[in-house]
Amino acid sequence: MQRLGRWFLAGVVLAWGVSCRTPEAIFQEPSLPGYVPLAVPPAAERWLQLGDRLAICGDSITEQKMYSRILEDYLTVCAPQYGVGVRQYGWSGEKASGFLGRMTNDCLRFGPTLATLCYGMNDHEYRPYEDRIGQTYRQNLTAVVRAFKAHGVRVIVGSPGCVGKVPHWVKTADGTVEDLNRNLGTLRNLALEVAVQEGAGFADVFLPMMRAGTLGRQRYGTNFMIAGNDGVHPDWAGQAIMAYAFLRAMGLDGEIGTFFVDLSRNTIQVTAGHEVVSSVGRTFTLRSHRYPFPACLPAEMISAGVQPAFPSCDLPVGQETASVRAAFALVPFHQELNRLMLVARNGTAPRYRVRWGNQSKVFTAAELRRGINLAAEFEVTPFAAAFARVDAAVATKQAFETRQVKQVFHGAEGRADWEGAVRRTEAERQRLVSAIQAAFVPVVHTISLVAEP
Repeated sequence: MQRLGRWFLAGVVLAWGVSCRTPEAIFQEPSLPGYVPLAVPPAAERWLQLGDRLAICGDSITEQKMYSRILEDYLTVCAPQYGVGVRQYGWSGEKASGFLGRMTNDCLRFGPTLATLCYGMNDHEYRPYEDRIGQTYRQNLTAVVRAFKAHGVRVIVGSPGCVGKVPHWVKTADGTVEDLNRNLGTLRNLALEVAVQEGAGFADVFLPMMRAGTLGRQRYGTNFMIAGNDGVHPDWAGQAIMAYAFLRAMGLDGEIGTFFVDLSRNTIQVTAGHEVVSSVGRTFTLRSHRYPFPACLPAEMISAGVQPAFPSCDLPVGQETASVRAAFALVPFHQELNRLMLVARNGTAPRYRVRWGNQSKVFTAAELRRGINLAAEFEVTPFAAAFARVDAAVATKQAFETRQVKQVFHGAEGRADWEGAVRRTEAERQRLVSAIQAAFVPVVHTISLVAEP
């Protein structure tokens, strides 16, 4: 038994981003007549780097602390080798111009090295597109990107998402759902052009959400709302699609690990991030320092004090709008970003029962030779309890970051003594960062393979 070096699986599609090429018009989106999206050029580089300090910036959709939480969870447990620190800066109702006005004191003072932007929902003014809207959005988005670049910060420009209905709470909303989405799609194209012009990365949030929304309604019924029940603020399904878009844009390879079993010799080899504790026959005990990302959690493992709660595996039919599991069925998250592979060869039986923790499934010898993705095949994994603890700690920290910026920095304490407010709240935030680090521990788990007739 020995640890193998990094193994790149064939056929993996990775990393959205941009190069210096000019984007070109591609197909007409069938679900949105009259809109022509621009093609995203191939990635020029991997945007995420070792030791990055990531700033997640956006409006109320970011302030929901759902896609930002998925991002931080993923970077913490699935890609810990990068050692990334995360802050979220969501602000309800904000446009790109609003963040431009506060980014120096709220964000740049903390020395980010990478930033994601997700603006456009409020910038599109909930009305049919006008040149004035596009020109203002481009100008302010460009200014934000350039301000980050001037401070040595790499930027991934995210497009806005889509809407599912005309919001009743926006008194100035005008036009049809299709009108609003054509407007948002146009801002998506403008965001791509800004990214290309400024040499930034690009995360396409709009098209994956539109496509997932169409597919989701076909699969789960007409009540499925990728943009959330109010038509604007996505629930867990839409937020998971957003996280998928940003993780792809970062250039992550999606490799959580691979376990190679020789069934004739009863031996196992593992890739970096995992180690073999013991083996008895075809039962192997492993210690893993990287977790696969779960599509749901057992209800008993979900922290009652964390809101919104991570989706339960017990969600009833009809609640797919609130389901990460539903989102993972609409985009290739497991295939592209969540591969924990078991490859077993040289067996003599036609099938084998694979038991992993408390779950088991039967696979053919051919399937095992090709490799099965444990993260996709097993809904409840031996990592579930450990992940739940990390997620709860991440959610607590991100909730504090909203209070730190909105209530303290921009409240009475910040106005009276800005530097003192920063020192006090940073000490508190550091305790919450330490709590995440303490929650993320290696997981010992067992895999066994038993021949089936």
